[in-house]
Amino acid sequence: MLTKIILLSFLGGVFCLDRVFIQAMISRPVVIAPVVGILLNNIYAGLIIGAFIELVWIDRIPVGTYIPPNDSIAAVIATSVAVIAGQKIGGVFPQLISLAILIAIPFGLLAKKMDALIIKSNENLSDMALEDAKKNNIFNIERKVFWGLCKVLFYTVVYLFVAQIILIALVIRVYPLLPPSVISTLLFANYFLPLLGIAVAINTFKLRGAIPVFCAIFLIVAVLMEFFHVR
Repeated sequence: MLTKIILLSFLGGVFCLDRVFIQAMISRPVVIAPVVGILLNNIYAGLIIGAFIELVWIDRIPVGTYIPPNDSIAAVIATSVAVIAGQKIGGVFPQLISLAILIAIPFGLLAKKMDALIIKSNENLSDMALEDAKKNNIFNIERKVFWGLCKVLFYTVVYLFVAQIILIALVIRVYPLLPPSVISTLLFANYFLPLLGIAVAINTFKLRGAIPVFCAIFLIVAVLMEFFHVR
């Protein structure tokens, strides 16, 4: 288990560099969560978790000085907790997926604070790089850029490692002790989270009649699911 956590922490750190460097969208939850799922031999959980977290924060984009919640870190933590803890408990249940998402979201918000501190600490590097640019010292500029990226990678890897160690152990110990009422609530949350994500997605664009159309589609799908479930 420890080997998996170390591997996922490093992988998550590398993917998170895309948020500040390459920006090829490979750090999006809908990408990074399925990759983690593949590595843990459960791509289904990765796809579900990635889609949920992507929808929840789809309207939070880094524009100007705004720093959005770190949905990449939340996706890695949620997928890792759900799958690794599920392997120890006896299955990756929908309730466990809901629990993993709910406890990973606050860590994504907390990682936002970490990102802000890293950016602030890199301001000195930026000022020194400007001085090097005046002197046409390209080598020193490259070193400062590289050092800034190393800081992002290091703090992200450490953050993911600590979060996974704590949360996976906690879920393995606590989940089997949860009362049936809490398990039922988590199952209900598994159906509620997609609705919340769709609501956030609808809010990102203003199209006349969009809400009634989405509601109608959801109602039809819900009726079909209930029909085939009864059958």
